[in-house]
Formats: sequence, C-alpha cells, structure tokens
Amino acid sequence: MKIGKESVPRTAISTSDEHSITVRGADLCHDLIGRISFTDYFHLLVTGQRASAAAIAVLDATLVAIAEHGLVPSVQASRMTLAAAPDAMQGAVAAGILGCGSVILGASEGAGKLFVEIDQQAGPDGDLAAAASAVLGQYRAARRAIPGYGHPLHKARDPRVDALFAVARAQHVHLRYIAIAEAVEAVIPEVLGKELKLNVSAAIPALLLGIGFPLAALKGVPILARTAGLIAHLTEELQRSIGFALSYQATRELVFDGVAPAN
Repeated sequence: MKIGKESVPRTAISTSDEHSITVRGADLCHDLIGRISFTDYFHLLVTGQRASAAAIAVLDATLVAIAEHGLVPSVQASRMTLAAAPDAMQGAVAAGILGCGSVILGASEGAGKLFVEIDQQAGPDGDLAAAASAVLGQYRAARRAIPGYGHPLHKARDPRVDALFAVARAQHVHLRYIAIAEAVEAVIPEVLGKELKLNVSAAIPALLLGIGFPLAALKGVPILARTAGLIAHLTEELQRSIGFALSYQATRELVFDGVAPAN
C-alpha cells in the first residue's frame, strides 16, 4: 500500500474555533451529542456519511460479535501488562491492540479483500461459484491462506456467522458479499481438498461491504470492538488480578531446549 505525501496538512474530519466544534459538517454539541449513537458516530467519522438505520444495525451487530472472545493472546498480553504496571491502563490497552494481526482480528481485512477480488472476477452478472473457485485457485497456487475460514474450536460454521447473516437479511441490506462468502465456503472442499467453514472474520466484511463500509477501514472494526473487551478485562484485572498467574503458568510449562553451558 502506497500512501501519498501532501505538501499541506489537510483534514475533512473535524475543526474547531472559540465557540464551536465541527465534525464531518455537523456541530458536535448541537447536532451529535445526545442525538446519535456511538455506532452511528463511528460510521460518520470513518465515511463522512450518516448511516441508514439498517447500516447502523449491521455495524452494531459486528461490533458486538467480536468485542469479547476470552483469554486470547492479545487479552493475556494486556492483562499481564496491567499487572506489571497497574497505573498505565493505556499501555495495557495498547499491548492488546498491538497483538491484532493476521491471525487475531486482522483476518476480516484479508477476507474483505478476497471477497472484492471475487466480486470483480465475477462481474455484475457472473457465476460467483466459478469466480470463487478461480480466485481460490490463485490463492492456493501462491500458497496463501484463505482468511476467514476454519476455526480451532468451531469446526462446524462459527455460530456468530448465522447470527450476523440473520441481522443483515432482517435489515434488507445488500447481500452480494454474503453470497460471495457462502460461495467460497462451498467451493473450498473442491479447491483445497478439505472443508473450512465460515468464521466471524469472514462474516464481518460480508456484512460491512454490503452497507458500503470502506474496505480500507475494515481492520478498524475488530480493533474498535476488541478495545471494549480489553477495557472490560482490564477493569476485572484491577479487581481480581490474574496477570501474574498467567505468567507463572507459562513459566511452569516452559521447556528449555537450548544449548547448556559447557562444564
């Protein structure tokens, strides 16, 4: 990804003066505070557009779906950081967010890019199954993982997937990318020789691309959601600390297989 270089710093997001604060063309105090939800505001900040009620419902559902997922590595890192520095919640939150990569939370962006490739391959009236098969074949030839499919615990389809798809269908949003996501799931056994079911990381872009949410901002949705979960874990950590217990357990399980010093 190439980011251009501006000679003059510009932003279209917000500005302020002595008497007012303007955000995306709205007066923060008169038009936004107490008048819109945080989900609506997040959409406005990212896209510059007010979302429809259906889009808000879909975006809100994705944030709820991914906010909490137990003691995953990013949460453990966050809690252990707070145990070591209980006065620095911001550092502990940052420690957890820094663990959001291609394995944890970053797969939604990868799945979104996959779906856009298939959409472009198929064209407006093309065969989605054929397009999915062709693109997956390219991924396999390049030995690239298929993001958003397969789960270490949920061997059948991740239960959050159907819950999210039900929200999209109930809200009558554009279902093109849900159809693409399901086409990928259907052709995976033929292309890869094994079954990999949809997980939540593929469901999220399938919904969000359908409401016109920008592909470039997809990774931000799981990061925003998981921040809420991290704050919950860190609040609990301050009340009932397990950070050092996690560290001690890792130490007890550790097996040293390095070179011993010569006698």
